[in-house]
Amino acid sequence: MELDLEGYEAVISDWDGTLVDSQPLNFRSLATALRAHAVDLQEDWYRARMGTSVDGLLEELGVVVPLADVLKRCGELIIRDLPSLRPFAPVVGWLGKARAKGLACAVASGGGGDVVRAGIATTGLAHLFDTVVTREDAPLGKPAPDLFLEAARRLQVPPQRCLVLEDTEEGLAAAEAAGMHAVDVRTHVESVW
Repeated sequence: MELDLEGYEAVISDWDGTLVDSQPLNFRSLATALRAHAVDLQEDWYRARMGTSVDGLLEELGVVVPLADVLKRCGELIIRDLPSLRPFAPVVGWLGKARAKGLACAVASGGGGDVVRAGIATTGLAHLFDTVVTREDAPLGKPAPDLFLEAARRLQVPPQRCLVLEDTEEGLAAAEAAGMHAVDVRTHVESVW
């Protein structure tokens, strides 16, 4: 599918599951970090909640663990295994075309800044982005619009002139709440998923 960029000034992409196939790595890392706190994270349960923040997952599980410790350990494990991360070529192609047309591009991810930035560097995708917005940069994660609105603010582009690339219901809801148009990459790039 060809991405229609007519009328947009910016493209904002989610990171995990949209631009890179990070979900298996994220699950393994989080499951390992939680095991140290006697929490057994089931993969099917996790997959059904992709796009939910770690604190949201823990709340839904009904467990109390030191969130900062879990996030730190999970991030360390992800960064250690980043060489296994693979970008989704169609989405990278869309972003390349957007850049070639002069559109501003950003990542807006509920992931941690250290992890997302290390992933962008490891995959060689830094040249595609003007800015990177992560969970530390916004008061609320998806499905709240905060991450996308912060990306638009940094790019100096009105929200209605931004196109969002997303792969979760939470992310699509966040884009809608931000007043942005969105493409659900799961339905447009079947060969990837």
